[in-house]
Amino acid sequence: MAEEQKKDEKNEKAPKGAKPTLTPEQEVEAAAKKAARAEAKAKGGKGGGKGKGGGSAQEVAMERVKRSGPARLRKVYDAEVRGKLISEFSLKNPMEAPRLMKITINMGLGEAVTNPKVLDVAVESLGAITGQRPVVTRAKKSIAVFKLRADQKIGAMVTLRRDQMYEFLDRLVSFALPRVRDFKGVSPKSFDGRGNYTLGIREEIIFPEINYERLEKPKGMNITFTTTARTDEQGRALLRHLGMPFRN
Repeated sequence: MAEEQKKDEKNEKAPKGAKPTLTPEQEVEAAAKKAARAEAKAKGGKGGGKGKGGGSAQEVAMERVKRSGPARLRKVYDAEVRGKLISEFSLKNPMEAPRLMKITINMGLGEAVTNPKVLDVAVESLGAITGQRPVVTRAKKSIAVFKLRADQKIGAMVTLRRDQMYEFLDRLVSFALPRVRDFKGVSPKSFDGRGNYTLGIREEIIFPEINYERLEKPKGMNITFTTTARTDEQGRALLRHLGMPFRN
């Protein structure tokens, strides 16, 4: 009789892999937990964005902004600057007017060879400044003198186009450059002969998006403005009309 009772108990057990039967109270609790996880995931991670994958300052800064219209400087270019350039250089076709194609921000970090953590801070800072996720640059070849190996991470770079490009230029000439100590304008000679201009920034703390308390050492960067200008005079005129404060 005892053996038959054990067989009956085995047959009554749920099959392997089947979900256990929950009481109504347990079902309500499980549904509440599932809803909480879905809400936390929608906000950017567990714990309101404090855990892994959460909405850190870097991720929030690099979110795509939904714009209601074109950037301010883009409107200025279409309404005013293009006409001034056509009349200034006596251009016959409006499409010949110089325009800004892209802005490239490059930050070289030689210290990253010995201290890789410097690169993480630089990537976060560059993302906060530009609002776009930076690309980590790597060494193309090994150099024994600098203890550099090929394919080693040595910097970060961001390329901006369209409205993000104009918005960055607007913040640069309106907020960042005036914060430079004893600022008297930028050099008008840093053109490459084809209308492209490169500006060197010694310290990144001139940008209001940078948290100075988190920086161990201020780092510089190179900002390159790529234009469709055929000559340096056209490129200089384009940037001057867009607000670039060249020295006299």
